[in-house]
Amino acid sequence: MRRRSALALPTLALPTLLLGARARAQGFPNRPVTVVVPFPPGGSTDVAARLLAEPMAAALGERVVIENRGGGATVVGADYAARAPADGHTLLMASGTASTINPIIARNLPYKPEDFAPVSLVAKLPFAVNVRPGLPQDLAGIVALAKAQPGRLTHGTNGPSSFNNIAWALVQESLGFRTQDVTYRGDSAQLNDFAGGRLDIMVVGGSTGLQAQRNNMGRLVAWTGDKRMPSTPEVPIVAELQPGCVAQTWFCLLAPARTPRAAIDKLNAAAQQAIATREFQDRMLAEGQFAEGSTPAGLGHFLEAEMTRWRPVLNRLNIQLD
Repeated sequence: MRRRSALALPTLALPTLLLGARARAQGFPNRPVTVVVPFPPGGSTDVAARLLAEPMAAALGERVVIENRGGGATVVGADYAARAPADGHTLLMASGTASTINPIIARNLPYKPEDFAPVSLVAKLPFAVNVRPGLPQDLAGIVALAKAQPGRLTHGTNGPSSFNNIAWALVQESLGFRTQDVTYRGDSAQLNDFAGGRLDIMVVGGSTGLQAQRNNMGRLVAWTGDKRMPSTPEVPIVAELQPGCVAQTWFCLLAPARTPRAAIDKLNAAAQQAIATREFQDRMLAEGQFAEGSTPAGLGHFLEAEMTRWRPVLNRLNIQLD
């Protein structure tokens, strides 16, 4: 009898546990919500997270705190967020690198896509291609020079497996030229060398590319997205020179798997409310990003589609986790 009663306990306790989970979710949030950014401060992911934090906090009625945990090509921050308590109080501001690229190319990744629950898409981000003074001031001219003098021109990236390197590798493959990779620890370090004339081509997030353009550090000659940026309508996209060549990353909010659905719904509603404001949309455009929200299910479908799209490209380019 004692054994039979012990075996029955989990079944009898299940409704109580579910009620407890619902009660906790209904009281959510009951303390500040932390958004983990898997990059150092100052880059495009960090900028997007900080722009989102204030309007999300207003919608949630609790502070939204940004915590930068860079390292390991986003692996450090993503793994930390995946292991956080699944109560909705810790989120990951995931980039395309963390949510799609690393799961494809890394053999021993400490987290899996299934370790996260989708909350909302936040933005899509084409990369800016800037060239220093003294070089051809258009993409066609750069391509011609690179073909005429292979290996002469240098380009900056944030590591072999970073999305900006992958985007530029796709551009080079599509247009048939080659430049020399120089690796930096983030966009800010790349910008410093570019401003000093020590780097020929800078491939960065929109906020850094626009900063270089505004401060006359070098000319922004192309975007890698699927449409021109409203803030720089005169700057073409690569696809105008090579149709179909589109490479852009994205930012999205992910929660640890098993986060209560009620908490996910509240977070999604707050994110959607923040993303839909004219102020947020305008500020994101000024940073070279297209604000775009989604439902949790919509984000899940988007991430699946991106995984399908990029897997053959990464295999063909032989991109490996650095």
